Amino acid sequence: MESNQAAVQNQPKSKLRALLEVLGVSTKLGLTSFGGPIAHLAYFHDEYIRRRKWMDERSYADLVALCQFLPGPASSQVGIGIGVIRAGLLGGLVAWLGFTLPSVIALVLFAFLLQGFDIGGAGWIHGLKIVAVAIVAHAILGMGQKLTPDRNRATIAIIAASVTLLWQTAFSQVLLIIAAGMIGLWMYRKTAVPDAPNLQVPVSRGFAVFCLVLFFGLLIALPLLRPFFAGAPLPLFDSFYRAGSLVFGGGHVVLPLLEREVVPTEWVSSEDFLAGYGAAQAVPGPLFTFAGYLGAMANGISGALIATAAIFLPAFLLIIGALPFWNSLRTSPKVQGALIGINAAVVGILLAALYNPLWTTAILAPVDFALAAILFIMLVFWKLPPWVVVIAGAAGGMLIGFI
Repeated sequence: MESNQAAVQNQPKSKLRALLEVLGVSTKLGLTSFGGPIAHLAYFHDEYIRRRKWMDERSYADLVALCQFLPGPASSQVGIGIGVIRAGLLGGLVAWLGFTLPSVIALVLFAFLLQGFDIGGAGWIHGLKIVAVAIVAHAILGMGQKLTPDRNRATIAIIAASVTLLWQTAFSQVLLIIAAGMIGLWMYRKTAVPDAPNLQVPVSRGFAVFCLVLFFGLLIALPLLRPFFAGAPLPLFDSFYRAGSLVFGGGHVVLPLLEREVVPTEWVSSEDFLAGYGAAQAVPGPLFTFAGYLGAMANGISGALIATAAIFLPAFLLIIGALPFWNSLRTSPKVQGALIGINAAVVGILLAALYNPLWTTAILAPVDFALAAILFIMLVFWKLPPWVVVIAGAAGGMLIGFI
């Protein structure tokens, strides 16, 4: 009851004010959210849930689980979902724009201005990778305490982490999530479902079904139409739409898919691809904005716009298609049992991501571990703002380069 009252009291007084609030907060997150999708979820929780109380804790955890299950950039989908719930379809759009545009602009500038520089081995980029280790470790610590509080769920998480590390395919994560959902359904099917606010999703079920049909329609039609539009924008749109549609887990997982799309076609050279990857580590926001860099390298500003729109379009279609059915699903004891298992598996998948690729690419020497430990303490015990930790990590990476 109290959660419902808090949700009502925290509603904006006008649609315009709601849109401006969403744009302002999402832009702040887009400028400061370093560390990849897992760190982004922690930033979202701090801004949207803890500080502004736009959603209750359980609803946020359920939304994260839903977005982890869907293909595409999970953190961007969570942000879009919160924007839609807060301020309608336009709210989802401005939430995405605010979170995405800063890094798109930065990476397009990298494409135009830094093509001739070897930035992949720069000390400050290495420092930012170490920052990512500290931020993700902090996020997993908090999520683990909430989502794996007992032996059974901790076991699911560890098994999920182990399988993720030992069986690295494009579909391993989604199969793990399905398996964890089935285990959760079996183990927790009789768990009492606590009362939760019935969130108002301003999207009709008819429009949601249209979005889902459009998602699958484009996925099937674009490859069929591609041979008839060689050299036109459609092949570029098809490649990035497919990459955004078929990747589960988001973040670094999309990189090999993009490499197979743009390097063999000679849109981007292997050297420029790696340089762009290094630049993508140095900017905040979703790693999927790497598509903006690749599009700019392939076809200038128009290529950047096409690639960015194409890779994020599946995220929009899927989250908008799923949200109107969310309230009825999340109040079902069976669905909640499945979500308990899925949430535990997500913690395990994130734990695996902490090791590979973050730990394996960032912690290369004892001095790297020392810097990561210092940054972790700054976050957990000193409770310093993330931007302070980012600056400290970049500076530390530059110092390590001189050692």
